[in-house]
Amino acid sequence: MSDRAPSPNLFDLAASLEVPELHFCLRPELGLEAIVVIHSTARGPALGGCRCVPYPDPMAAVEDVMRLARAMSYKAAISDLPFGGGKSVVVMNPGLRDRAACFAAFGDFVHHLDGRYIVTEDSGTGIADMDVIATRTSHVLGTSPDAGGCGNPSPSTAIGVCAGIESAVRHRLGREHLDGTHVAIQGVGQVGMALAGELHRRGARITVADHNPQRAEDCATRFGAAVVAPGDIHRVAADLFAPCGLGAILDEDTIPQLGAGIVAGSANNQLATAEDGRRLHERGILYAPDYVINAGGLIHVALWGSEDIQPRLAAIGVRLDQLFERAARTGERPELVADSMAEAMLVSK
Repeated sequence: MSDRAPSPNLFDLAASLEVPELHFCLRPELGLEAIVVIHSTARGPALGGCRCVPYPDPMAAVEDVMRLARAMSYKAAISDLPFGGGKSVVVMNPGLRDRAACFAAFGDFVHHLDGRYIVTEDSGTGIADMDVIATRTSHVLGTSPDAGGCGNPSPSTAIGVCAGIESAVRHRLGREHLDGTHVAIQGVGQVGMALAGELHRRGARITVADHNPQRAEDCATRFGAAVVAPGDIHRVAADLFAPCGLGAILDEDTIPQLGAGIVAGSANNQLATAEDGRRLHERGILYAPDYVINAGGLIHVALWGSEDIQPRLAAIGVRLDQLFERAARTGERPELVADSMAEAMLVSK
């Protein structure tokens, strides 16, 4: 196991994003390249998921994990959880063959951080990976019920997103229910599929797309969803667009093409740049800030076994009601209102 210092340009990037801790874990014999970022421990140990996805280059991986770590700090703060924010990445590359060995080694590395970072699942990782990590460290959440953990947090994420969608629909469309509301879902993995089920039960009409055609067809069979090509889902003339895949979907190219007047989904880092929030605002599109609406999974793993989680999930909708009302009153963009609310919680702790 080894820590390797980042190159000067990575130092500059870390400084620009106000990241106090950037850790590298390199195990060439295992093909393991991992990064841990601890953004804040002001409210408690940094809690955040571990991604296992491919990246075009090391800089892209570092930039992604640093942005995600900051969002986790804000997500925990605005959700009033006793945790700070962190994030990790295990880079999916051709050399990573023995997954169990890699996640065991990564568990050793997390343990080396002395509890300042607590890992849970994220895109590309699951309960089985957390169970492996748990054999090497206690600083892990989201393990299987057999291992004493809370299991899959995706249904809780979906319930929280649905509460947020109801808030956005109330604010923008003046409706107190989702019956007949048309929602275009981008990505029907674990969270997207669970969200489709929640929306279907509430009478919403659903259009979906996924890079895995079978998942999209499964959603059509289970919930009567229409299916479009992945490159067309953001163009669908719907009431609401729900990004539920990977981030950076909202950019200078896609925003002018959006067919919905509301964006509210589970994906992290939905805005490719800060300017894209302004682009949404100028188009009159209501945006539910990602780390506010998708906090259900974090709430699930953070509070499992300590209190009733359901009221906390419902409170996501109430929090967005307050956020949208303040944005409408002041003329501020919703994501900037969310940032100021989260920053106030970070300072007050």
